[in-house]
Amino acid sequence: MKYFRAIFSNLWKVYVGIVFFTTGLFFYPFISTLLLKESWYKKTHIFFVSWSWSIRFFCLYHVHKIKSSPIPQGPYIVIANHSSYLDIYLMCSIIPNSHLLFLGKSELLNYPFLRTYFKKLHIPVFRNDKMKSAKSFVQAKNAVKKGWSLMIFPEGGIPDDNLPAMVPFKEGAFKLAKNLKIPIVPITFINNYKLLTDPGNVYGSASPGISKIYIHEHISSEKVEMLSQDELMDLCFSIINEPLLAFSS
Repeated sequence: MKYFRAIFSNLWKVYVGIVFFTTGLFFYPFISTLLLKESWYKKTHIFFVSWSWSIRFFCLYHVHKIKSSPIPQGPYIVIANHSSYLDIYLMCSIIPNSHLLFLGKSELLNYPFLRTYFKKLHIPVFRNDKMKSAKSFVQAKNAVKKGWSLMIFPEGGIPDDNLPAMVPFKEGAFKLAKNLKIPIVPITFINNYKLLTDPGNVYGSASPGISKIYIHEHISSEKVEMLSQDELMDLCFSIINEPLLAFSS
C-alpha cells in the first residue's frame, strides 16, 4: 500500500507541475506584454489571479477558509507559514483583491520560465549577499510607496523536517513593516504540506483535496509601530502557529 500511494503521489506531483507550466505558458504572453511598461505592471494582477484559479480548478484544490478576517486597506504585508509549493500557487486567488508582489529566494532567477516575473515584477532576495539584500529592501520599500502590497514567507523557505511545525522567522518582513509603518496580514496554511509535498520527497503525499486556511485579523499599523521588532515577530509567529498546534493535537 505504501508503494501504491507513493506511485499515485508522484504521478500527481507530475500532473500539478504540468498544469502549472501549461497554464503559465497560456498566461505568459499577456503578462510579459504588460511588463514592457512599468505603468502597466499592476494590470498583471488579474492574470496572476486567473493563473491561481486555473491551478485550483484543474488540480481539484478547493480552499476552505476556516477563518476569513477582513483584509485592510493596502498597502500591507502578507505573511504565512510555508510548508508546500501549493502555498504560492493558491495565494493570489485567496486574496484576489490584493496587488501582491512576492519576495522570494534569488534561486528562482535560475528558472527561465520564472525569471521574467521575478526580474521585472517580483523581488528576489539574496540571502548571502548583504549589498544585494539591501537593494531588495529598497525595492520593497519603493514598491509599497507605489501602492503594492508584499507577500513574504518569513521562515525563508520550506522547512526540511517536522512539517507543519514552523522554524524561527527571519526578521525581514517585520523590519519592513516597522520601517514602512504598514499593517501585517497573517495567514496559516493548515494542511497544504499533505496535499503537495516537495517533488524530491519520493514517499511524500500529494493528492487533490481541501486546503484549509486561516486569514487572521490583521495587525494594525499602530500596533506595528507600538511593538518592538522582536515583539512583533513573536506575536506573528504565535498567531500563525496557534491553528497548527490545534490541528496537530
